[in-house]
Amino acid sequence: MSEQNNQPKARSFRLSLVDDLTHRKLWVLHFTKPGFLVTVISAVVVLFAIVYALLAYTPLRTSIPGYPDAHTRRAAIQNAIRIDSLENVISRWELYSENLVRVIEGETPLPVDSVIRLADAAVAEGRDAAFLAGRDSLMRDLVNREEQFGVSGREERTLPIEGLHFFTPLKGVVSQGFDGVLHPCVDVSAPANTVVMSVLDGTVIFDGWTDGSDYTIAIQHDGDLISVYKHNGKLLHKTGDRVSSGTSIALVGGSVEGDEHLRFELWYRGEAVDPAKYIVF
Repeated sequence: MSEQNNQPKARSFRLSLVDDLTHRKLWVLHFTKPGFLVTVISAVVVLFAIVYALLAYTPLRTSIPGYPDAHTRRAAIQNAIRIDSLENVISRWELYSENLVRVIEGETPLPVDSVIRLADAAVAEGRDAAFLAGRDSLMRDLVNREEQFGVSGREERTLPIEGLHFFTPLKGVVSQGFDGVLHPCVDVSAPANTVVMSVLDGTVIFDGWTDGSDYTIAIQHDGDLISVYKHNGKLLHKTGDRVSSGTSIALVGGSVEGDEHLRFELWYRGEAVDPAKYIVF
């Protein structure tokens, strides 16, 4: 018994795969307890990272119970509209009830305009008068400086891209999103011959057929901004034409991939930007 207790503890282990007939070793793995624990923990971490990436950056996240998909978001918007409508109905019923009580008691009914003025006054009372006065003084000072010599330069100033109001080029479903390296554009699926419109005022700088992009049209806008529309079946404007925001510029056609969609690119100061950040498709 004492001899068994005096035997040295095993510090390394070996896992072997042996042929049962020939007893030939097919595969051997040597490992220790710390190495085995590190390997298991690393495998669990890598597996967790892979699962997280698949659920966070792929459409698989919609399979999670309770994750808001397109239908859920649409239902949320519709519910918000219904709530706003119900609030208006409740306000009208409250006004009707108040006026009914006033008529029964022989008092003068409240006109709708007075109720609106009372509501506006309640909102105004909740604001900080000093803050509003300060904002008003700053605004007046800015206007006075700009108009001191009668030239404010408003026509020469250009808004940054975040402050521009883009017209939707095409209403459809985004089939493939933006990737700055592999896919610097967005693909919007739509039926053939759907009208494509310019997102801003600008001048056509290219129109024609390109390999892999079908009929393509590009428009130069103010502020170093260029929009490109690919996979069209027909172009409605030529190079040099001046177009306005919302103007029809092309018709969606089939693409070399065999489906029908618009490939839309937005370039700002020579770099591709994600159009989905500024445009609702």
